Amino acid sequence: MSLLETTKLNKWFGGLHVTGNVDFALKRGEVHCLVGPNGAGKSTFFKLILGEIAPSSGNIIFDGVDITKEPSYRRIRRGISVKFQVPGVFPDMSVAQNLTVALQQRFVHRNEVEKQVNQLLPFLHLAEDAEQLAKNLSHGQKQWLEIGMAVSLQPKLLMLDEPTAGMTPDETFQTGQMILNLNKQGMTVLAVEHDMAFVRQIAEQVTVLNYGEIFASGSIADIENDERVIEIYLGKSNV
Repeated sequence: MSLLETTKLNKWFGGLHVTGNVDFALKRGEVHCLVGPNGAGKSTFFKLILGEIAPSSGNIIFDGVDITKEPSYRRIRRGISVKFQVPGVFPDMSVAQNLTVALQQRFVHRNEVEKQVNQLLPFLHLAEDAEQLAKNLSHGQKQWLEIGMAVSLQPKLLMLDEPTAGMTPDETFQTGQMILNLNKQGMTVLAVEHDMAFVRQIAEQVTVLNYGEIFASGSIADIENDERVIEIYLGKSNV
C-alpha cells in the first residue's frame, strides 16, 4: 500500500505550467529519489506535498487521507517531516540544545529528552560536538544536525531536499548510510538529489521529472540505462 500518492497534480503560475498531471506513488518503507534537470519542477512538487503552495488541480493522499487542502502544520502532525537544502538550525544554541528543542515536540519529561538526545548524537556523528554552538559546525555537520531534528519527530515520511548539497564525498557517503539505517528502522524517505552516486547508494526507486512532468521511473539501473534520461539529464558522458 502506498504511503503517499498524487493524482493528476497540477500547478500553474500564471501561464507557466510547473507541475503537469503528476501521478506519483511512494510505497511504505521505500527510499525514493526525485532527480531531473534544473527547473524540472522538483522543488515545486515538494512544496505541494508539504502544503507550502496549493495545487491548481489534482489530489494528494497521505496515509490514506486526502490532505490536498490541509495546511502544513496538519501534514506535519500526520507524520511528514522535512529537511530543507539550507540548514535551518538555531545557530546560537548548542547541538544538544537544537535536538532538545525538536524532541520536546514528542517528549514532556527531561529524562526522556536527554535519553533521546544521547541516542541521536552518535547516530549523527555529532557526539563530540554536543556542546558546540551550531553556527560553528561545518556545513556537513549542520546538515546532519537538521536531519536529526527532522528525525526527532519520528515521521512516517522523511522528506529531504538535496541533503548532500555542499558536502564532501566522505560526508555524502556517511549521510547515505544514515538514511539507509533510518530506512531499516521502517522510515519512508523521499529525497530530491543531484548527486547520482548518492542516489545509487540509497534509492530503491527513482523518478525523473522534466518540465514538471514524470519523464521516467524505475530502479537506478533502469534510469541510468534509459537513453532518453541520458539525453536530457545524465549527459552523453554517462553512456
